[in-house]
Amino acid sequence: MAAGLPELELLELPELELPELEPECRRLLAAFAEGSAALSGCLARRARPVRLCQACRGHYSTLLGLYRDIALGNSSESHNCAKSILTSDRLQIVVTLSEFFNETWEAANCANCLKNNSEGLSNSTVEFLNLFNKSLTCFEHNLQGQAIDESPNNYTEVCKNCNGTYKMLNDLYNNLQKLNRHGSESGHSAHLCIDVEDAMNITRKLWSRTFNCSVPCSDTVPVIAVSSFILFLPVVFYLSSFLHSKQKKRILILPKRIQSNASLVNIQEKYS
Repeated sequence: MAAGLPELELLELPELELPELEPECRRLLAAFAEGSAALSGCLARRARPVRLCQACRGHYSTLLGLYRDIALGNSSESHNCAKSILTSDRLQIVVTLSEFFNETWEAANCANCLKNNSEGLSNSTVEFLNLFNKSLTCFEHNLQGQAIDESPNNYTEVCKNCNGTYKMLNDLYNNLQKLNRHGSESGHSAHLCIDVEDAMNITRKLWSRTFNCSVPCSDTVPVIAVSSFILFLPVVFYLSSFLHSKQKKRILILPKRIQSNASLVNIQEKYS
């Protein structure tokens, strides 16, 4: 205690009976707290590489059910839990936590990875993840123990042997994007879920930056053909315009020549 400052005397408060939750409400609150901790831990652990939708869907579904039980009540004993837990104070911690988890789940577009009932991954997501795992396995198999920071010339085997698998993965991802714009299996039409987007980004970075693999020739031929056609169009236009103008000029000059010949015949007949 600093010199010159008076000591504070502790006031003895009378014993007060603080309002307590009903047993059923305490049980629901404790369960929600455990579910929030489990979901938070899962989201943090699966942040990189992103596997939120695959690994945390069970925790999220459980928490949704717990919040529903608090808000709506699943028995006569819990019908007052909504008021005492959700709206009894200004901060409303339980409501804030629930909104955070819902917003995070929606921002990740996890519904686009799942079936309509959210019980499991959709068929297209399973197909994509299988191809993704095959691509990574192919990369690893063809690296042959080489370090990632070595010269790109050492990754020719990866580019050659994994080209087919990578092309199938890339084509499937593009098709999923097109399908998703018109409504996917889960009934949502937004971005693909974050798990699929992150997996494709990882694969593309490995393919183009790390392994320095070029675009397959089969993909570049149509691009070159279309580009050449577009570049050749002005030449065709100007050539056709030039030929058309020359032909028109001949048509305009021809009557004059005919008229001159007719005049010459008339003059000869006049003086003959």
